Amino acid sequence: MLSSSCSDALKVEGEGMMRRNSTLVCVPIIAESVGEMVTDMGKAKGLGADLVEIRLDYLKTFNHNEDLKCLVKECPLPTLFSYRPKWAGGQYDSDEKNRLDALRLAMDLGADYVDVELQVAREFISSIEGKKPEKLKVIVSSYNFEETPSVEAIGNLVAAMQATGADIVKIATTCLDITDVARTFQIAVHSQVPLIGLGLGERGLISRILSAKFGGYLTYGMLEPGTVSAPSQPTIKDLIHLYNFRQIGPDTKVFGVISKPVSHSKSPKLYNEVFKSVGFDGVYAHLLVDDIQKFFQTYSSMDFAGFSVGIPHKEAALKCCDEVDPVAKSIGAINCIIRRPADGKLFGFNTDYVGAISAIEEGLKGSHNNNGKNTTSGSALAGRLFVVIGAGGASKALAYGAKQRGARVVIANRTYDRARELADTVGGDALSLDDLPNIPPEDGMILANTTSIGMQPKVDDTPISKHALRSYSLVFDAIYTPRVTRLLREAAECGVTVVSGLEMFIGQAYEQFEKFTGLPAPKELFRKVMENHS
Repeated sequence: MLSSSCSDALKVEGEGMMRRNSTLVCVPIIAESVGEMVTDMGKAKGLGADLVEIRLDYLKTFNHNEDLKCLVKECPLPTLFSYRPKWAGGQYDSDEKNRLDALRLAMDLGADYVDVELQVAREFISSIEGKKPEKLKVIVSSYNFEETPSVEAIGNLVAAMQATGADIVKIATTCLDITDVARTFQIAVHSQVPLIGLGLGERGLISRILSAKFGGYLTYGMLEPGTVSAPSQPTIKDLIHLYNFRQIGPDTKVFGVISKPVSHSKSPKLYNEVFKSVGFDGVYAHLLVDDIQKFFQTYSSMDFAGFSVGIPHKEAALKCCDEVDPVAKSIGAINCIIRRPADGKLFGFNTDYVGAISAIEEGLKGSHNNNGKNTTSGSALAGRLFVVIGAGGASKALAYGAKQRGARVVIANRTYDRARELADTVGGDALSLDDLPNIPPEDGMILANTTSIGMQPKVDDTPISKHALRSYSLVFDAIYTPRVTRLLREAAECGVTVVSGLEMFIGQAYEQFEKFTGLPAPKELFRKVMENHS
């Protein structure tokens, strides 16, 4: 299935570790001049690429014979030439014969691969019959910028592409939902011809990461952020180092964070680095999920082993579980789901409340505003007024945890009815967010923001005025991107003790890691990883 040059590339192992897959990593080269392309090819090799895709349609000026000779000669890696027309999502908008002549010349000059679209594939392959070098592989590609068709339709498409005489087929479809990717995986596993299956858009990201698990011929990683040739393409650095792409194999377990939005999450950085350090065969991905019930119905195999659950799915996720931990049931929200190996059933937990409450208690220990509030309960929260901003899943977890520690809980939310509903559940009081600045101040008050107000990219937003923060002894923000939100910065300026959401994130992650892997959490490693990425 591999060209001889790419087979040789597989023998070069990074970081002293053997690969667990033969899926190639290809970097698209999309510079505007041949000189820039040559420079970028060298960068791609240095970053660990197996081959480069030379996008001829991006060149501002192009002398076929001279430039192709230079590109083939100077490239330190196997070459894949494409010359994408506008009707297939590329830049070229001129004579078709001229375009295909360039690809034929690239073949004659020593290209390892050429990529042609299905619409012209039969004509192109017929034109090189008897002239095709033994090492050359023809990739026949198809793009759908509207949707991902049914499994049957994709199967028929692959058959039609194979019938043109393709050595390799490539299908790229637009993912309107993350479950669309499953259809590509299904075709890839059963394909009789080497296949490249790509999901376009952020919802299709896992198609690029998990291609190694499901037998994809190659995947694409951009050279650096901003050099994107397809929507939501990861960088080669992220593929190889963040997702440990070389170590993904058929038996690798899939984990991920289910959220919307999700790209801000640092969970993949944390879990993948720790998985690698302890030798656990797992990969952890960003999962942009719109409909969580549909997600679990689609990804129901044992391969998909565990999930962190973020905003806005913490409450809806509870209904997707076969069993729920009693504490999580009491809270009414979960942030962790594991697929039990014994029977494949989904088991839901809540580790948010432990992570958040522990972080706040630690903050109070070091606070000059502690005021000796520890009681026989053993918690510094006992007797304090604990104000929670928000009424979602994370809010429920903090309210529950604070109440368990003996605090008096108040729920503040933009929608008063939702605040009242949560307050009644935990045994607290409720008010609208607009009324929060008018709450009568008292010693030792705690404020906990559990909403997304102030999260990247809207870092200038804050749920409460700076003036009102002076009434509190400690302010906690569940957001950790950025680590210091406007809320925390202004609270610190008022002399108030602050606790970052990063502390909650690390605290809840310990327990999730142990549930995911069955191994003890390496706590010092967790903290070191997060400090390196903060």
